[in-house]
Amino acid sequence: MSDKQQHVPVLVAGAGLAGLCTALFLSWHEVPCLVVERHRGISPHPRARGINPRAMELMRSVGLEEEVRATESARALARNTGVLAAQSLAGHQLGALHEQYFMDVRTDLSALSPSGWCLCHQDEFEPVVRRRAEELGARFSYFTELKSFEQGTDGVTARLRDRESGEVRTVTADYLVGADGPASPVREALCIGVEGPGTTGHFLNIHFEADLAEELGERRFIMCYTFNDVVRGALMPLDNARRWLLHVVFDPATEDVASFTDERCRELVRAAAGVPELEVKVLGAIPWEAAGRTATAFGAGRVFLVGDAAHVMPPSGAFGSNTGVQDAHNLAWKLAAVLRGEAGAGLLDSYDAERRPVCAATVEQAVLRSQDRPRLAAKEPAPANPAIHADTEIWFGWQYRSGAVLPTPGDSVPDGVWNGAPRGLPGTRAPHVVLLQDGREVSTLDLFTRAPVLLAGPEAGSWADAARAAADRAGVTLDVLRIGDGLRDPSGGWAEAYGAGADGAVLVRPDGVVAWRSPAARDEPGAVLDDVLKALLAR
Repeated sequence: MSDKQQHVPVLVAGAGLAGLCTALFLSWHEVPCLVVERHRGISPHPRARGINPRAMELMRSVGLEEEVRATESARALARNTGVLAAQSLAGHQLGALHEQYFMDVRTDLSALSPSGWCLCHQDEFEPVVRRRAEELGARFSYFTELKSFEQGTDGVTARLRDRESGEVRTVTADYLVGADGPASPVREALCIGVEGPGTTGHFLNIHFEADLAEELGERRFIMCYTFNDVVRGALMPLDNARRWLLHVVFDPATEDVASFTDERCRELVRAAAGVPELEVKVLGAIPWEAAGRTATAFGAGRVFLVGDAAHVMPPSGAFGSNTGVQDAHNLAWKLAAVLRGEAGAGLLDSYDAERRPVCAATVEQAVLRSQDRPRLAAKEPAPANPAIHADTEIWFGWQYRSGAVLPTPGDSVPDGVWNGAPRGLPGTRAPHVVLLQDGREVSTLDLFTRAPVLLAGPEAGSWADAARAAADRAGVTLDVLRIGDGLRDPSGGWAEAYGAGADGAVLVRPDGVVAWRSPAARDEPGAVLDDVLKALLAR
């Protein structure tokens, strides 16, 4: 055994989707990082597959949207739509999900976003993310275990063990990100607890091959819940042909996972399919727990939590992995700004202040949706729980409150994190408006990439000039764009969407969140923006 030492700005523990996205977004911001993963590589199991529109916007921001949509599963499932309930695939259909809160993958979202849903299996999505992260400079070390870590005032010291050779090496990092799953040894080492409703159910995820073309027919659904005397579960087509997943409900208090032999799994598949003599090839079976939990803190000192290490939620609504993608996106630009010396360390406090309330509220929404699903089997289902917010609010309607957001005096802000009409308010996602740039259509979201952006109205030259000067004084990168100067607003919708008049301006963070706005011109714009940048960057 040897002990070697190296330094990296950010060490990421865990190479699931949240860890991979942390590496992707850090690398996008030119921050070197090392990702360590205790398993040998990316899991071959399909697992989650619904990439919601907000997560696809983030893939778009780093140039990956089209590559994700070009994956085999995304192409195969591009026409799939709807959530059904039936006695079995071949049996009587009991109902379908038609609630107003539910935005199906075929819903037209073009007024809200340049990106729509994508159904892509996680075992295909993750390699795309990893490949792009590596192209941008991220490094990965698989079959490597984070044995322990200590943090001081100027960094984190971690001990890593190669699980094959037993070799131990010491890595120092400015920051550590725990993306190490629901059990999160990093979270445990920080003595951070969890809160929430807890376990909501136990499931077995059966990956299988079978010819169900006749039973499927022309239907192209996302999921079909099955309710019969043998199995209560959910069937999901992976290629609308032979590959499928079956989620089976079971009780670990009365059933041992080991009792789910291949033969028993085949019988469960046959019951869900409604075909007693069906030939079934079981490719794998993985038990998992559905739960609603949120960490009581999303970090401590120089260590942060993302993804399942920070929150777990039932799969209803497909919020879980997508929420982890957003964690990584929020944290990455802040780490980058601090490591470049453009921001003070206090900026990192906004990660917990922003993400934890939104994630806890998202967990609640996922739990409410999971409790709502059994209604699909009822002949006359009762109304949906009015506490369930529309999917579009969960994707686009959250509002952050932190030191990295500067409220506009006089703005009316609702209680809680959900805002059904964000209207460009500070703390909300910048609205999507189609503009013309150099003769081609772009979304306003395409303007927000690596640096903060001052977006000014057509008569806001004073704001634009003041922003350039303020950025120079602060020694920070700030992109300054003005409607009418290289950008055209053919619909005339920018002002209303962003709540800024012709002489107003909006400051948008690199994560596409509105940090500050002035609806109109103000006296001494330079002094105003000096204060804005100082507050935003915790300087």
